[in-house]
Amino acid sequence: MFSEAERGDSSWRTEATLFEQAQAGCTASLNELMQRHEGLVHLVVQRQWLLALPYEDALQAGRRGLWRAILGYDPGRGTTFATYAYQAIMRYVWAAVKSEWRRLRREVPVGVLVVYWYQTGPDPAGLRDQQEVRQSLLALVKRLPKRLRSVITAYYGLKGLEPQTLQAIGEQLGLSGERVRQLRNEALVWLRQPAHSQELRSLLARHNQQQYELADQLAQVWLKRRGGRHERP
Repeated sequence: MFSEAERGDSSWRTEATLFEQAQAGCTASLNELMQRHEGLVHLVVQRQWLLALPYEDALQAGRRGLWRAILGYDPGRGTTFATYAYQAIMRYVWAAVKSEWRRLRREVPVGVLVVYWYQTGPDPAGLRDQQEVRQSLLALVKRLPKRLRSVITAYYGLKGLEPQTLQAIGEQLGLSGERVRQLRNEALVWLRQPAHSQELRSLLARHNQQQYELADQLAQVWLKRRGGRHERP
């Protein structure tokens, strides 16, 4: 499993022995490798877009990925363990992010807030007044141009119905799924604009210069892609 050259190096031999023992069922060796490579889990998590997934939950998902990487690593393929494990950890973290996202999309207003505030959004459980936030959010959505409002309402299930896919919304509106995706993104850019969302920003503690600058950057990127055009009311 390991080459003679690799076995000749003491540091590699120690690591190689741990892998062999861990893959043979040795819990102590597995735990040792988990501890040695814990820093890699933190590195991967810090580089991921976590949306509303708590950092500790992301770490737990990353550790599961590390565990699977230790059990499946084959140095004979010429890949370093760090490279191999990085990909495994990232897959597990991203799977956890998507799972949390699917759960949150079924809740209002959390589903919109997750995308609305990106990974720096608030912990839904920490919102002091869900009803006040909900009312402010729905009032803001009502101010969207009609077609954007229809897309956001259907996509996030804001009328109490199940959230719909881009394709399903497109069939209702006579548009392609890609066009619906563009409209959804334009609506989110509009909703993030400080000029439109001061009340909601205050409720969510997003009423500061840094958040304003981020919103403006997102709007400028979108307008550039759209040739400077917004959806008309």
